[in-house]
Amino acid sequence: MKTDISTNIAGISLRNPVMLASGTAGYGEDISKYCDLNRVGAIIVKGIALKPTNGNPPVRICETPSGMLNAIGLPNIGVDSFIKDKVPFLRKFDTRVIVNIFGSTIEDYGEVASRFNGVEGVDGLEVNISCPNVKEGGIAFGTDLEATRLVVRTVRGSTTLPIIIKLSPNVTDIASFARVCEEEGADALSVINTLLGMSIDTETWRPRLGNITGGLSGPAIRPVALRMVWQVCNAVKIPVIGMGGIVTSNDAVEFFLAGASGVAVGTANFINPAASLEIITGLMAYLEARGLNNITEIIGKVRVAF
Repeated sequence: MKTDISTNIAGISLRNPVMLASGTAGYGEDISKYCDLNRVGAIIVKGIALKPTNGNPPVRICETPSGMLNAIGLPNIGVDSFIKDKVPFLRKFDTRVIVNIFGSTIEDYGEVASRFNGVEGVDGLEVNISCPNVKEGGIAFGTDLEATRLVVRTVRGSTTLPIIIKLSPNVTDIASFARVCEEEGADALSVINTLLGMSIDTETWRPRLGNITGGLSGPAIRPVALRMVWQVCNAVKIPVIGMGGIVTSNDAVEFFLAGASGVAVGTANFINPAASLEIITGLMAYLEARGLNNITEIIGKVRVAF
């Protein structure tokens, strides 16, 4: 029997469970030169807001041991320009398109989500809740349970598309946030977003990022991401897309064993834009070597009893 790695997450049928993570594949044009988008399960495009934004001043990225810090600040062209100028390009490929969205207010989230109703070529929305709530003193929506609840409720009431909530790891108990998202109608969860970090230049005594702090990603965060995926998968019944430092197929397998139904490849794309394709090939080989016919045979199969 041929090995089957197709899957369905949040009602979205995927040829395989490997996706390109938001923020690392842009709107698809650049990475398509190096990575065949027809072969990935989905592309999650960079964050889209109601209006265009410029992001943070430089320096916006710096390398750290086994990872990188970024304080890009979510620059984007705005929802209307994205639908008009970028979606037609993405329609050329036989892959699923999931749009990451964000807002500064709860109302923004609802409005940008509603704009995608009926847009051909958009299969789902990933909701970035790690954004400051300007009406509440800049506290990130994703680190406050009630703010999370309101955002998910608002987005759910504004769109007919599947919604995937991207959880912040910068909380004490990520499982409680996962349960709130499930209660309010989320179809799936992305776990995790970047960890808050900082780096200082010891020659200048200045932070290496213009924003002082930034989001830490890459292999350095993989053990933390894996732990949080395992906790979330044990807390909710909706599917989880695991992400955080996935570089190889074995990294991906860890996330499937922890309970993830899919994985997203992020920082690895900057080192090797074809990393996701190599992970897909390696995943097939892993299953075939063990006589397994379906990806579901390893999902959540971690052996925690000794």
